[in-house]
Amino acid sequence: MATLFTVSLENIIQEFKLEEIYSPKSPKEIMISSSDVNRPGLQLTGFYDYFDRDRIQIIGAAETAYLEWCGDEECEDKLDEFFGYKPAAVIVARSLDISEITVKCAKRYSVPLLRTDETTSTFLSALTAKLNVDLAPRITRHGVLIEVYGEGVLILGDSGIGKSETAVELIKRGHRLIADDAVELRRVSSKTIVGASPANIRHFIELRGIGIVNARRLFGISSVKLTETVNLVINMEVWDKQKEYDRLGMENKYTSILGIKIPSITIPVNPGRNLAVIIEVAAMNARQRKMGYNSAKELFEKMGIIEPPKDEIVEDIF
Repeated sequence: MATLFTVSLENIIQEFKLEEIYSPKSPKEIMISSSDVNRPGLQLTGFYDYFDRDRIQIIGAAETAYLEWCGDEECEDKLDEFFGYKPAAVIVARSLDISEITVKCAKRYSVPLLRTDETTSTFLSALTAKLNVDLAPRITRHGVLIEVYGEGVLILGDSGIGKSETAVELIKRGHRLIADDAVELRRVSSKTIVGASPANIRHFIELRGIGIVNARRLFGISSVKLTETVNLVINMEVWDKQKEYDRLGMENKYTSILGIKIPSITIPVNPGRNLAVIIEVAAMNARQRKMGYNSAKELFEKMGIIEPPKDEIVEDIF
């Protein structure tokens, strides 16, 4: 069964600096579980067949004008029915006046009532984006996430193989650390995985023989970043002489993370290999391939060899 994630109403109030008109209890105790947001225009006209009470409801100028047009008695009936479904919260946009009828209905059914000075569409878009991140399906995996030339590179591999040491070298070369040891991966849309570090270990790196170091303190604020989209997965493994590694780059390999395929490569590790430089080249090459250029394909074409890309290979599904 999928895990249900929640975010407190207080978190939303602080993020968007909302005015609290009424709350039946502390906003810390009111949890929001749906990333969808609704404008209840249809509901105010009486259509509730597909109404989801778990969604935050946004009342804008159109809904307010309609209620004013209805007249006080009809307006109260419609608001009473609307609040009677007990939506998760109701937020009035554009700093619009809130009638006594609205406040009375909110109190009658214990529905949080808030207000923002943002325009309806702007606020709805921003709130949806925040909820998509805060309530996104997520997993935590052992690895390192670092931004290399603007590409989010997730480095995976067995403990002790050198992921953290490589991350430090990349930081010294001007790239930015997002997470070391534990990477929290969230599916924020049907095409995007965003990685971050758990708050309690953010910016810390473990280096065997030295111990724990704080990348932000050692290398400065420009060396770290809170979140990054995962664009490439690099699997580091000990060099196996018996294994045949990709030498041409014609294979299309992917790692599936929460159902989203991310381009991936495997880098064999042995003494003398400059892994930081290899990862820099891998990040730039991945960006070129994303933009439609494949250097191996161009070389084959120049040599008169027709070599179609290999079938897609999906690895490490989790």
